[in-house]
Amino acid sequence: MKNTLSICLLLISQLAHSQSLNTAPLDKIMLQSFAPTGTLRVGINLGNPVLAGIDPVSQKPKGVSIDIANEIGKRIGLPVQLIPFQSAGATVDATQSGSIDLIFVAIDPVRGEGLSYTPPYIQIEGAYLVKTSSLIKSNDEVDVVGNEIIVGKGSAYDLFLTREIKHATLLRAPNSQSVVSDFMGGQGTVAAGVKQQLESDAVRYPGSRILPGRFMVINQAIGIPKARPEYEKTNAYLSAIITDLKRSGFVANAMKHHDIQGAKVANEYR
Repeated sequence: MKNTLSICLLLISQLAHSQSLNTAPLDKIMLQSFAPTGTLRVGINLGNPVLAGIDPVSQKPKGVSIDIANEIGKRIGLPVQLIPFQSAGATVDATQSGSIDLIFVAIDPVRGEGLSYTPPYIQIEGAYLVKTSSLIKSNDEVDVVGNEIIVGKGSAYDLFLTREIKHATLLRAPNSQSVVSDFMGGQGTVAAGVKQQLESDAVRYPGSRILPGRFMVINQAIGIPKARPEYEKTNAYLSAIITDLKRSGFVANAMKHHDIQGAKVANEYR
C-alpha cells in the first residue's frame, strides 16, 4: 500500500511538472533577450542528417531538431523561423552576429566560449571511413604519421580531432556533406564524420568501408548566445523543457517518427 501511494505521488508530481512547463509564462525581459525580434529564429544544421534534412515534397526542413524547435515555440507562444545552414560552424557564426536566437549543435568547449548549452537531448557517434584497399583496420591505426584525415570544417569532430590527433594531418572539407565525395575523389587517407552519414555514404560509394566502433560520442544540445542579457535564465528555462521532452518520450518518439537509427536519447535528466 505504501509503495503504491509513493508511485501515485511520483506520477502526480511528474504530471504537475510537465504541465507547469507547458503553461508557465516567460518573464518579459527574458523573452525580449531570448527572441528580440518577436520571432524565434532557429539555426538548422543540414550537415547532420541525424537531426535535420529537407523534405523532398515540401522542400522544408524536417527532423528531430525541427520538432523540438516547434515545440519550444509553442510553449513560449512565439512563431518559429527555421533558418537552414550547411554546417554547424555556420550556425555558430550566425549566433555571434546576432541573427540567430537558438541553434542545435554538438557540445564542445571551444564553442562553449560563446554559447550556453542545455543538457544533451540525443547522442550520436563519430566514425572513420576508409577505402576497401586501405591497410587500416582499426581506429587505433588512424593517428599515424603520413595519414591524412578529412573532416567537415567547423564540425564537432573537426574540433575534437584538432585537440586529439597528434601524428596524422587534418584536411578540412567545406562542409560535412562533401567529406566523403572529396575523400573518394582522392583527398586524404581517412574520412571522419557522423556514423549514420558515413554508413549512407558507404552504400553510395562502392570501394569504401567503415572502421569498427567509434572515435567519439557526440552530445547534441541547444545552444544560445552568451552575449544576450538574461542568457543564464533563458538556458535554465530551455534546459527544463529539454529534460521534460526526454522524460515524456517526445524526443524518443521524434526519433522513431524520423526513422533515426544508431542514435539514442541522452540519459541526463538534469
